Amino acid sequence: MPAHIFKVDEKNSQIRLDIFLAQHLPHVPSRTFVQKIISSGQVTINQRIVKAHYKLSMGDEIVVEEFKILSRQRVKPEDIPLDIVYEDENLLLINKPPGLLVHPVNSTNTSGTLVNALLHHCRKLSNLKEEIRPGIVHRLDRETSGLVLVAKDNKTHAYLAKQFEEHQIYKRYLALVEGQVQFDEGLVEAGLGRDRRFYDRKRISFEEDAKDARTYYKVLKRYKRCTRVALSPQTGRTHQLRVHMAYLGHPILGDDKYGKRHSFLRLALHAQAIGFVHPRTKHYIEFSVKPPLEFLNLKE
Repeated sequence: MPAHIFKVDEKNSQIRLDIFLAQHLPHVPSRTFVQKIISSGQVTINQRIVKAHYKLSMGDEIVVEEFKILSRQRVKPEDIPLDIVYEDENLLLINKPPGLLVHPVNSTNTSGTLVNALLHHCRKLSNLKEEIRPGIVHRLDRETSGLVLVAKDNKTHAYLAKQFEEHQIYKRYLALVEGQVQFDEGLVEAGLGRDRRFYDRKRISFEEDAKDARTYYKVLKRYKRCTRVALSPQTGRTHQLRVHMAYLGHPILGDDKYGKRHSFLRLALHAQAIGFVHPRTKHYIEFSVKPPLEFLNLKE
């Protein structure tokens, strides 16, 4: 049984979901608490899971389940193999396979993720973020493979997070995109905003509230029906690479949101390299992994 059901009236139309619930749910300690129950999938609007910044519309039905904030005790350690590229006393670098979710997303899906594997491998992980994301400094989409940085302590986590926030982390991705890209290299500068129809998608936006986004691309090899490119995001927006390549007319193969889902075995995006200043030594270090075989075994 739901704990609470609300029907949005005209007075509360256009208010953010998290603000509305912080005002109307009894005995909630903070807006941050509300955001946690939203992100853990315990709130639906018109039977859909949405994000905390969702703007309410008149007539929306909000259903809030019993409060069950996921804890590390509920996210159990699991013996899932890890491809560890680098590890020391402060951090790990994991080569994530496609199909592996980085962390649990709701109260009914608490197993089979990278976090479960990390809890089995490490005795200690940072806890600066939500309890369901111990150690996770940044994330990759489920179908994106490649390098993920993990922090073992809070000082390391904060140091790395600041580098990400200030765009000081070097990242290079490999992608297979539809068609033959005309220019050998280029810079895509196009802001991103929320898609008005789909809450889990982004779109190119030139409005004032659009978030600045820049992606450098370089052609590595052209095939008959696709192109292998290196992508270097200069900013770190959600779905940035996927939206920018679709904007150029060359969506990433296998992209079920911005391209054609069945054009490849999976989303053809791989986080191949990452470089950062180590939080303890203060030296810049860089790592890379080999491209997935499916990115190379293509017909000319």
